[in-house]
Amino acid sequence: MFKPPSRACSSMARHCAMRCLAACLIGCAAACSTPQPPNEQMRSAAAVVSHAAGSGGNEFAPQEMQSARNKLERANVAILSKDYPLALALSREAQVDARLAEAKAESSKARRVAEATQESNRVLREEIQRKTP
Repeated sequence: MFKPPSRACSSMARHCAMRCLAACLIGCAAACSTPQPPNEQMRSAAAVVSHAAGSGGNEFAPQEMQSARNKLERANVAILSKDYPLALALSREAQVDARLAEAKAESSKARRVAEATQESNRVLREEIQRKTP
């Protein structure tokens, strides 16, 4: 036959459950209330901006490079004011702008090479035509 638990045992179980629930809530609140600065994302964004500048971004895509630098600077300000979500968003945007600048630079360089090759071909054709009777 079923015998219900004693009143003391039931009270103790409720008390233990409440303590576990309180500990979980405190742990969750602590984890959510202290966001970490996006240091790795910031380093990565700075590296991408630097690489884009070295790849000709300043010359071939100055607006995109300026936008990337501005966003990176604003992200650094956001870090100082502990607005980590804004810093993360701005650092990601800076990376996108820098990658666009790098792509534009590579495209412009490739276009220049193609134009130079076409000009070389034109000169060679003219030379061949002059030498052919």
